[in-house]
Amino acid sequence: MSNGKSLVLLYLCIGLYSSAALTQEIASPHKTATPRINLDVVVTPKSGPAVTGLQQQDFTILDNKVAQPVTSFKEVAGGQAPISVILVIDAVNTSYQEIAYERGELKTFLLANDGQLQYPTALAIMSDNGTQIQEGFSQDGKAMNESLEKFAVGLRSIRQSAGVYGADERFQISLRTLRMLAAQEASRPGRKIVLWASPGWPLLSGPGIQLDNKQQQQLFSTIVDLSTQLRLANITLYAVNPLGATEGVGRTFYYQQYVKGVSKSSQTQIADLSLQVLATQTGGVAINSTDIAGMLQQCLADTKNYYEVSFDALPAERADEYHHIEVHVAKPGLTARTREGYYAQP
Repeated sequence: MSNGKSLVLLYLCIGLYSSAALTQEIASPHKTATPRINLDVVVTPKSGPAVTGLQQQDFTILDNKVAQPVTSFKEVAGGQAPISVILVIDAVNTSYQEIAYERGELKTFLLANDGQLQYPTALAIMSDNGTQIQEGFSQDGKAMNESLEKFAVGLRSIRQSAGVYGADERFQISLRTLRMLAAQEASRPGRKIVLWASPGWPLLSGPGIQLDNKQQQQLFSTIVDLSTQLRLANITLYAVNPLGATEGVGRTFYYQQYVKGVSKSSQTQIADLSLQVLATQTGGVAINSTDIAGMLQQCLADTKNYYEVSFDALPAERADEYHHIEVHVAKPGLTARTREGYYAQP
């Protein structure tokens, strides 16, 4: 192995041990039997708004390809369910120039509708120095914009030119923030929409990145814990890439080869924990456009009409057993989008 790859492996090893320490620092969910799975399901045609008026008998839920009885069903229109929004401004993975443009777009979003936000919203600003989370939630977009204006974004101390070393540090900060948000929201009732404005953190995967068995085991444990945390906190994550078409197509869509859920440690890659992958797996989307304000509104449109559906989980034969979820609608031309899987415990 070349010295360059040896250095990469050494640093990634350090990074994964940091991730293991993070697992202890932020309490992981207790690994108890998984009795019931609750889903927020958005049903859409090929084009146009979400579909309303469907009935329970229109839905089929497959758990690892096995049809499951629906234990509860409810159609939800905007305002009928307790929904809150966390807007994450990512100053770690976004350049100073891009953050400046992003601020203008966020101002447009916050001041729309005369500054009256659709849902109680909180700001979380992630920087090299840590993550600042607004205390409490508010629908006063004008006040939130004033708070955002006061936040000073300096030049990052972690440069993208720092290569894999800086990339690993940005990965760790990003993952720490997401886990902190999930832990914080776990005890609060209602559905949470996390709008993460960012091109995403480094994927750190590919032919030049190799992990040994121990590193893969540690990574798999982190994947299981984070997936479970996001599910129990009822978080739907949206990855809003403000770079749009200015970013290379290869990087923009490279994450798609990792969206399939990981069922065993030997399959793991660090990109399994990328922002876009996690967004897709929680039932959100990864979208790319410089129209950031428009993208944020597009994400929130998912909450206008959707369905709350639940089913009883299948018994697990082993710890951390991955179950893939599919929801089918018995009407042609309709697609259901929801959480794509869960990890079950015996």
